[in-house]
Amino acid sequence: MNKCAIITAFLGETRNRYMVYQDNRGLAEKFAMLSRIPGADGVELCYPTDFENPAELAELLKRHGVGVAGINFRSRRTGKWWRGSFISAQAQERREVVDDLKRAMDLAAELGCRRITTCPLNDGADTLFEVDYIQAYEDAAATFGAACAHNRDVRICIEYKKSDPIARCIFGTAGETAAFCLLTGAPNLGATLDIGHALYAEERPAQSAALLAKAGRLFYVHLNDNDGRWDWDMLPGAFHLWEFVELFYTLRKLGYDNDWYGFDVYPKELDTVENFAASITLTRKLEAITDRIDIPTMEQLLRERNSAKTLPYLYSLL
Repeated sequence: MNKCAIITAFLGETRNRYMVYQDNRGLAEKFAMLSRIPGADGVELCYPTDFENPAELAELLKRHGVGVAGINFRSRRTGKWWRGSFISAQAQERREVVDDLKRAMDLAAELGCRRITTCPLNDGADTLFEVDYIQAYEDAAATFGAACAHNRDVRICIEYKKSDPIARCIFGTAGETAAFCLLTGAPNLGATLDIGHALYAEERPAQSAALLAKAGRLFYVHLNDNDGRWDWDMLPGAFHLWEFVELFYTLRKLGYDNDWYGFDVYPKELDTVENFAASITLTRKLEAITDRIDIPTMEQLLRERNSAKTLPYLYSLL
């Protein structure tokens, strides 16, 4: 069974462009909240914010006895890298990203998690003829390649997303991300499959998982849900019950069943502890539905490809 990690950023300030829902919290308060979330096994730490006081972080991890699923490297930051981090036209900015990413990789290795996830949201373009795509992919390959070469035992995961805040990110789909990772040739460069991002890109998450795994690049999974129109970071199963069941069934076939789920769920004005507790409860419920699938029966149904048989069978599980 996969363990459940909470992204520390979502234990702090929640806001949108119009209002602040909840004020920011210190690291100690975030860990105290984490300890009150039933079923939470660990955290996905955020770099650089969570590492401002390494001694405090080490003490909190030890005191609460939680695991670290990975480090979320913030590749978009206030005051810098506005025109992309990995594809910045400024060589100095790209070197800065590589150096900072190497520091994060060293910290990940020290913590024993050996996984970096990053969402390059500013790496793309708003309008046509804004970016030289050929040069952008060359720069991105060189930048990621240099970072990956620093420590092959630490995996770097690109959390792809179609847009936000850039109108079109260059890593927008599972296919684009898999192709890019293969292009670089770095064995430790792969993808974070964020279910909400896949749905927003009009993907079927199980298919995305299969493609990434076949390319050898399914490194991490983020759970959340949305209505397909925007990345709302809602509770798993809020809109896509059967998509989650199909995903979990497929992940088990692919061998992603003794790893971590990172919960990328935004509580907004709701009680944060209650919201993440519900996220984990719903995930385990969706897994329980998946458990009811008789594997030989489903494999036969998959071979037959007859929805008049498959859908009634699935609904018989409820």
